[in-house]
Amino acid sequence: MLSMGDVPVSDCETALAPRMLHFKPAPGQFGPEVRDPGLWVWRVEKMKAVQLDPSEVGAFFNGDSYLVLDNRGDQGADLHMWIGEKSSRDEQVACAMLATQLDNFLGGDPVQHRQVQGFESPEFMELFPRGVSYKDGGVESGFRRAQGGGTVQRLYQIKGKRNIRAKEVELSWSSFNKGDCFILDLGETILSWTGSQANIFEKQKVREIASLIRDTERHGKARVVDTCEGEEPEEMLKVLGPMPALAESTPEEDNKADASNSASLYKVSDATGSMTTTKVAEKSPFAKELLVRDDCFILDNGANGKVFVWKGHGANAQEKNAAMQMADSFIDQMKYPRMKTQVEILPQGKETIIFKQFFKSWN
Repeated sequence: MLSMGDVPVSDCETALAPRMLHFKPAPGQFGPEVRDPGLWVWRVEKMKAVQLDPSEVGAFFNGDSYLVLDNRGDQGADLHMWIGEKSSRDEQVACAMLATQLDNFLGGDPVQHRQVQGFESPEFMELFPRGVSYKDGGVESGFRRAQGGGTVQRLYQIKGKRNIRAKEVELSWSSFNKGDCFILDLGETILSWTGSQANIFEKQKVREIASLIRDTERHGKARVVDTCEGEEPEEMLKVLGPMPALAESTPEEDNKADASNSASLYKVSDATGSMTTTKVAEKSPFAKELLVRDDCFILDNGANGKVFVWKGHGANAQEKNAAMQMADSFIDQMKYPRMKTQVEILPQGKETIIFKQFFKSWN
C-alpha cells in the first residue's frame, strides 16, 4: 500500500511512501475466459480469488471482499471491488492487489470502482437484476439494467445552484422531485427532463450534460429530447411507468448539494523517485489540458463521497498499479470516512460522464 507522508495536502506536495506487504497474490488467478463478455464474480479467500457459482452471485458476506467484473466486450469493462463492512484490512489489501492483477491481465482497460457495503453505486447494483443480499460472517471471521444487447438505461439527477453536478440515481420515479432536473439515458435517445421548480442553473446544466452524453458517449449519434414536468413522452413512461405525485424541493437542498459538489485536482507522479501529489487546481470546473498523459491525477470530490484516479496512457507501470493505494492514502490524509467513500479508477480514454462534468469542456 501507499501511505501519505507527514506533509499536509494543503502544502501541495505530499510524499507517498510504499507500505511493505506481507503477502503477494499467487499468479495465474485468472484465465482467458474472463476476456469474454459476461459477469464474473470472485470472493477473496486466503489471498486468492475464488470464482462464485452462478447461484451465489448477488449474495455477499459482510466479512469478505469480492471482485466483480462486468465485461461488455467492445463496449468496455468495469471492475468492481466490493468491501464488506466487517472484512479485515488484510483482505481489503488482497482484494486491491488481485484487482490490479486482473486489470493488468485485461490490458489495463477496465474502469475500476471500489464499492463499500451499504454505499454501492447504482451501476453496481444494476448488475444484479434479482437484487443484492448481505449475509453475516465470511470465510475467515434494487436497481435494474435493461436486458439484451447491452441497451443503456440510466437516470441522472442534476442538482445545485453554483456547483451543479449530475449523479446517477435509481431508475425509478421515486428518484424524481419537482425541484431538480433529470436525464433519462436510453442509448439512442437521451431525455432531458426539467422539474417545475428547478432553478435556471439546473435547467442550463441539464442541457449541457445531455449534450455531453450525446457527443462523447454516443459520438453525436443519439437524439436529445427536451421535456418538462407534465409533458412526459411515451418512451419515458414506458421505462418508468405512470408518473406518481412528485416530492417538492427546497432551496436548502440546493445549498447542501453545492457544498457536496465541490472538487479539487491533484497530480500524482514519481518523477523524483518517490510518489508525490501536487494540487494543480483548487476548484472545478477544470481545464481538460491539466490532465497530462504521462502522469496520474486524483480528482477529489470527497465531500460527495467520491474520489477519482485518472491514469494517463504515458504514466509508468508503478504509478498505474498504485492507483488504488493512491486513493486510499489520499482518503486517509483528507480524513474522509473510508467505508463511505467510493473510489473510481479511470484509464485515459475510459472517462465516465460523472468524471467529465468536472471539466470546462471535453472534446
